[in-house]
Amino acid sequence: MRLWSLHPKYLDSKGLVALWREALLAKAVLLGRTRGYRQHPQLERFRSQTSPVSAINAYLKAVYAEAAARHYSFDRSKVGKVHRHVVIPVTSGQIEYEWHHLMAKLAARDPAWRDKWQGEAFPECHPLFAARSGDIEQWERRR
Repeated sequence: MRLWSLHPKYLDSKGLVALWREALLAKAVLLGRTRGYRQHPQLERFRSQTSPVSAINAYLKAVYAEAAARHYSFDRSKVGKVHRHVVIPVTSGQIEYEWHHLMAKLAARDPAWRDKWQGEAFPECHPLFAARSGDIEQWERRR
């Protein structure tokens, strides 16, 4: 499961579809509707919120917005309600780590899409997150 801290605009079509499905899986986990992935470390940042389901809905909302901008037909009804605006901190080291990870994936999967973004000096966070100084997050499984 990869719930990117990066803005979904950087994902190619396969990556965006995969993110949508993985975020929906994360929502099912947070709702207690699945037995798998319950201990996945990427869910820690959602579980630490007052309303974890509202936080994952906010995450899904931004993924949906990117998909809609690309004229994909994701099901808006799966997003759910966002009860209040929340911003989750993420470290600059995590953003950098994910950026290099994504660029490597895109080099193999969609080099033209990678070339579109490769010159980006400071990639944007997903709208749910706000960057702060720091190393790679403790929950990250390093490769």
